[in-house]
Amino acid sequence: MVNKIFFFLVIIGVPLSVAGSLLHWSQTLMFVVYCLTIVSLAAYMGRATESLAVISGPRIGGLLNATFGNAVELIISIFALREGLIEIVLASLTGSVLGNLLLVAGLSFFVGGLKFKRQKFNVYDARHNSGLLMFGVIVAFVIPEVFSMDMSDAEAISLSTGISIILIVLYLAALFFKLVTHRGVYQHVSNQEGSDAGGKHAHEEPEWSRKKAMLVLALSTAAVAYVSESLVHTFETVGDTFGWSELFIGVIIVAIVGNAAEHASAIIMAYKNKMDVAVEIAVGSTLQVAMFVAPLLVLISLFFPVQMPLVFTLPELVTMVTAVLLMIVISNDGETNWFEGATLLAAYLIMGIGFYLL
Repeated sequence: MVNKIFFFLVIIGVPLSVAGSLLHWSQTLMFVVYCLTIVSLAAYMGRATESLAVISGPRIGGLLNATFGNAVELIISIFALREGLIEIVLASLTGSVLGNLLLVAGLSFFVGGLKFKRQKFNVYDARHNSGLLMFGVIVAFVIPEVFSMDMSDAEAISLSTGISIILIVLYLAALFFKLVTHRGVYQHVSNQEGSDAGGKHAHEEPEWSRKKAMLVLALSTAAVAYVSESLVHTFETVGDTFGWSELFIGVIIVAIVGNAAEHASAIIMAYKNKMDVAVEIAVGSTLQVAMFVAPLLVLISLFFPVQMPLVFTLPELVTMVTAVLLMIVISNDGETNWFEGATLLAAYLIMGIGFYLL
């Protein structure tokens, strides 16, 4: 039923997006159309990456899901950068970190915990990711904020550029570490991988073949790129209409729409008790945003009239650091339950209220 709804939204949404852009329909109406279309396209991206996760395993599957999920936000952010909407881009990066660590992980833990009293995932991956979260968010985002206080704008851009290059190199090294040099070194036998309720091995067939999944990903990404460019042009009108600040639009609206694919996939995986994949999607996506997407946007902005420094506002910085610390405390034992998910969701709601009223 849900798949039919998303299929209907794609079939209707893409032509409406094209028609609305050409005929200059109400921007508020088109904002809704664009968002629904992107979310429905993201659902297809999620189904495709779920099939690839079955074929390739939890780590690569989670990485693919995070990558294509973040591709939506990356595309939206590039068009926003071209329009000079630096505040919205930085806010959307903040929203991605908060959304993945608190909303996506929170919903995954909560929904999975309602079905299973205790869910386990790879504790070694959790501890490895904790160190990267500390570096990628707290160190790499706090340092530019502190040093930029006594710097000119040009010096802040130079500092951000240097940090961005280091972040990208370390992120690629982290992938090489997990997928090549130490692949399979830190094994963890959990209750969800390849087992059913009775403990017997259960072979799962992917919904789509590898070729079909890759084709769907490519077509969906191309469609998202087109719709995202039009979506960016509606931000100012929608903000004025509903009284939303650029900060709220970026942190909540753009982040949720841009990460819809991960949101759906992680929750589905948790409901199926595949917590290694669910956690890899939520935390892996956060790391990719902090250590690859954000620095890449800084480097891309160097080619636009307005450059983007890696300097966030104080509320953005404090909420991201809080989310990272909370996630580390909850996930470092390698198991979770519905109450821990509710705790993460409560933190997200508190921060959402704050950004709405700011």
